[in-house]
Order: sequence, then structure tokens, then C-alpha cells
Amino acid sequence: MNEMTAPPRAARLTSHADPAAIEAVTRALAARFGNRLVTSQAVREQHGHTLTWTPNEPPDAVVYAQSTEDVADIVKLCADHLVPVIAFGTGTSLEGHVNAPLGGVSIDLSMMKSILAVHPEDLDCVVQAGVTRKEVNEHLRDTGLFFPIDPGADASIGGMAATRASGTNAVRYGTMKDNVLGLTVVTPEGEILKTATRAKKSSAGYDLTRLFIGSEGTLGIITEITLKLYGIPEAISAATCQFPSVKAACDTVIETIQIGLPIARIELADALTVRAFNNHAKLGLVEAPMLFLEFHGTEAGVAEQTQRFGEIAEGHGGGPFQWATKPEDRSRLWQARHDVYWAHQTLRPGVRPLATDVCVPISRLADCVTETACDAEESGILAPIVGHVGDGNFHCGPLVDVNDPDEVESVKNFLERLVRRGLEMGGTCTGEHGIGQAKMKYMLEEHSPAALELMRTIKRALDPKNIMNPGKVVAV
Repeated sequence: MNEMTAPPRAARLTSHADPAAIEAVTRALAARFGNRLVTSQAVREQHGHTLTWTPNEPPDAVVYAQSTEDVADIVKLCADHLVPVIAFGTGTSLEGHVNAPLGGVSIDLSMMKSILAVHPEDLDCVVQAGVTRKEVNEHLRDTGLFFPIDPGADASIGGMAATRASGTNAVRYGTMKDNVLGLTVVTPEGEILKTATRAKKSSAGYDLTRLFIGSEGTLGIITEITLKLYGIPEAISAATCQFPSVKAACDTVIETIQIGLPIARIELADALTVRAFNNHAKLGLVEAPMLFLEFHGTEAGVAEQTQRFGEIAEGHGGGPFQWATKPEDRSRLWQARHDVYWAHQTLRPGVRPLATDVCVPISRLADCVTETACDAEESGILAPIVGHVGDGNFHCGPLVDVNDPDEVESVKNFLERLVRRGLEMGGTCTGEHGIGQAKMKYMLEEHSPAALELMRTIKRALDPKNIMNPGKVVAV
């Protein structure tokens, strides 16, 4: 590294990184990492990939890290030259999280695949950030344990922690913030930090683990994660149940949650989404609003849960049930739910959906979903709805021709109304997708000026040079 090119240590990144600094960093990285440093246009654009209409903003270089020490070396070099660093897992985030608006280096963690330790007696394991959720459960298969957080995509565990992911099992098992015991993090100065021990609880100081969970790579880069594990249930039963309306399905969810029925999964699909499932996965379902359900427990417990849920659903006009008790049938059902993004594309071939989400208090779920569906119909927008409705979180995926300016404007207005509807009902602009670039404008509407300023203060204190995924979450 040519120290003469490094900027003063008090400098702070406020605009695109200096080309000379990027060139110096790229040369040094090439010398240190060889062919694990890539600068081809195609690879750089892949690492600026976004599943929204946020423009692709690729990094200047991509480095494939294999260890925490690799990440620390990269960050130290970039910090010395005031060059941004952006962590990259599998690229499944939805709000422009991995874009590089100020240029810089993308640190790809996909080669960090080691499962470092499994402690069956303590119900936990330690994994590197690039391990995916499916790989964790494949490794755990013979232990009788599993990791329950399931956002749909086979996301990396590091990315799931960084975005505070949840998913289909959150109604019973919680989200990533509830299922991470500790982290190894590389700080913006390139130091390696352990946030906690493997103890199930602690009152020792600030909760650094939760500070980094959901920070979207803006405060540090997560390289190792200690996860809580659970015993595989004795009995698992899955089903679908159709309803006369989306409101009836949501009212059933509300009553189910309010009485405390311990359901493992309860997912909403409107009639458009059910049609998409049939198109994509050939499920042969009746094209009506539907709940996808799963019950976990003992044989007797699952039987009792299903009977009680059946009574609630019947009271709202729901039924009949279609049961999937064989593992292969359950897998087929849930794979269709996980592939919803691709399924929605079949509703309007050649046009992609723009997935977004909001989350509201469970008592307002039916109001928010039905008002959103009415808004879409009145606006002439094809906008299928699906959601993890057990915790008040639902997703809307309007299909829009991005080459039609009038249509783009109409859908943008629709999505803004959706977010503000959720906020007005006491909810949040995002239940699990995160802020990234695309939802930064809603932060001041959701948070008070004092709360937002505290977030900026934390960002400035931990990342004074503003090199950690700049241009995301909060503007500093």
C-alpha cells in the first residue's frame, strides 16, 4: 500500500470515493488476494444487484473473503484510503442494500461457509456469515435440531442477521433478533469484535448484539453468528384453508393470535397469488383467498390445535381444509410459497413484481390488507398480496412495466399510499425487508427527529469516516 495516497485520518466520506484512492486499494487487494479480487463489469453489476427499481450501482471491485481476518484486512485498507465497503451475502435483499452509490469495494462473504461448532446440549451453533439457512439445517439434520428462521429465499445467515430477517416461522419462533446469541463483527477500523458469549441471557453492559442486528452493514460487517437451535417437533401438520374474502382470512388470523393458539406458520395468499401458485407450481388450488398453515408439537397437541383452528376458521366462513402431512407434500406447499416472487411473474409475463412490505398491529391487519386491495383495484394496478400475517406483516408485489412512465408513476404513488396507510395504523414502513436505499425517505415519518438523530449519532460514533455501506438506512 502506498501510504502517500492515504487521506488524513480525520477525513470523512461525503461523496463518491476518490478514483486515485480506489486504484490504490484495488492494486493492494490484488497483491493480497490474487484472483479473489475481481473487477469485471458483469461481476460488479451482479454485486450491485437489486430486485427493486432502484438503479444498479455497482462497486468498483469485488473481493471474495474466506475468513474474519480477510474481512478485517480489507476493511483496514479501505479505511486508510477512505473507500467504502459493502458486505454481500447472496444478493436476495430487496431495497437496494448492496448497491454502491459512492463506489467502493464489495466484500463477498459467500466463500465463508464453515459451520464452526454445534453444541446440541446447549441448543446452539456457531457459523460463518456465508452459510445459508438451508445449509445450516442440512448440517443439523442428524442432530434432531433445526434453525427455524425462514425468510423464503435461501439467504445467508450473515445477511439475515444484518437485515433482521424473519419469515414464515416468526409467529412462533420470533425473528433473527430473538435467535442470535452473539456475533463476531469487523468494525469500521478493521478491528475484530465479539459482541457476547454463548450464554442464553446476560445483563453485562450494552446489548451490542442487537445493535448490529438489523444495521444493514452500516456499523460493521458480521462474519460469525451464534444461533439458537430448537428440537425438531414430534409432529408437523400443514394445510391450506380457503375463505370467501381476504377480510375473512385476516379476521381468522386475528382471532387465532388473540386467543394464543400456538400456530407455527400462518401465511395469507390472496386470490391472485393462489392463481400464481397454480401457474408456477401446478398446485391445483381453488383460486380464492387462502391461508397456508403449519402446526408443530406432539401428536395430541397438533390434533388439538388443528381442531381449534378449524372452529375459528369455520366461524369466518373458512373451509374446506386440504391437509399435507407427508414431508414431500409439505415441502411442495412451502416451496410454492417461497417461490412467490417468481410465481407472481406468471400473472403478467415479461413484467416483474416490485415486492415491498409493511407491518401493522395485528388488530389492524384486516383493515390494512383490505384497503390496500381496494386501492390497487381502483387504481387499475395488478398487485397480488401475500404475507406472514401472524405477526401483522404482509407483502404487496405490484407488477409494473418499468418502460411505461405513466405506469411507473401510478405504482410509485400506490406504494407510497401503502406505506403511509401502515404508518397511520400504528405500523412500520417495513416489517422485514429493511430500509436500504429505497425506504430511507420514510424514516422521518416513522421516527421522531430525536430518534433519527440518535441513529445518526450512533452511525457517526462507530463509523466516523462513513465508509460502511454509506447511503443506506440514515443520511449522515
